[in-house]
Amino acid sequence: MVTRIGFGGIPIQRCTEDEAVAIVKKALDVGINFIDTSRAYSTSEERIGKAITGRPREAIILATKSLRRTREEIQKDLEASLRNLNVRYVDLYQFHQVADSNDLARVLAPDGPMAVVQEARRAGLVKHIGITSHNMDTAREAVKSGRFETLMFAFNFITPEVATDLLPLCRERNVGFIAMKPLSGGMVDNVRVAFKYLLQFPDVLPIVGIQRAEELDQILDVVNGPPEMTAAELADMERIRKQLGNRFCHRCDYCQPCTENIPISSILHTRSMWRRFPPERVFAEPMQKLMEQAVACSNCGKCEERCPYSLPIREMLKEEFSWYRTEREKWLESKSGK
Repeated sequence: MVTRIGFGGIPIQRCTEDEAVAIVKKALDVGINFIDTSRAYSTSEERIGKAITGRPREAIILATKSLRRTREEIQKDLEASLRNLNVRYVDLYQFHQVADSNDLARVLAPDGPMAVVQEARRAGLVKHIGITSHNMDTAREAVKSGRFETLMFAFNFITPEVATDLLPLCRERNVGFIAMKPLSGGMVDNVRVAFKYLLQFPDVLPIVGIQRAEELDQILDVVNGPPEMTAAELADMERIRKQLGNRFCHRCDYCQPCTENIPISSILHTRSMWRRFPPERVFAEPMQKLMEQAVACSNCGKCEERCPYSLPIREMLKEEFSWYRTEREKWLESKSGK
């Protein structure tokens, strides 16, 4: 059994190692037993490994993930995760960010990475196998496949369709539901409203990235408080929905394929990434090159025709590129001491 909320390991990349270890220990001390991380989160696994050293292993439910899609690569990732976390096994091993049907097919291919993880489960290195995705159709397909015990998917009051579509399917197929992005990837700043909404679903495990002790205290205050939403909270939730409703990328990727091969959802979520990841990662050359693809837009408008949320994607791409260029210049100036 997992606790009512889980600890997400993305933000602890941003702080010092001592701070990261301390916040993980605090989460465990207050009773949170589900800790989620990934090989993609740079130092996160190692810091969590140091934080849990010396604690009873059976008292902690560790989840990690891999983006790899070949047998050899995922074997190396699993070995690295066990080494970084300093454990003999992980409780939940997830295929990270499975994008579409083709990606899912690569995961499930007879000679693919699933076979490696299943063998690891038989050997006791992995207890359970899960999947994460941002695509609704892919998530449905994964749940229906019967090959995964858990699904991690974005769920918050900005995306309530999950409650009426995906969650009932998971219940029907006995697949555990882990709710990532309870704060819409940093787009929602009203923690009380965000968590009270999710706490309405007793079989959903929200995981939240926590970097500072006061953030954890704020969330625990909500979890341990009255569950009913007040009239003011319901009104604020509706206000935020309206505010973000026509300017919020849901990462469904229905806008694809782009005629200029622009990674639209990645660009439109860079500001959210900026809130959660170290600036060195956000403003490094690979991210800069990704953001520069925004200017390649040919203004054809096909993405907007496909978008189920009627987003003004062309305008948003320009806005995000302009914002990124400004913030990167500020960061470079701060590094140079100007």
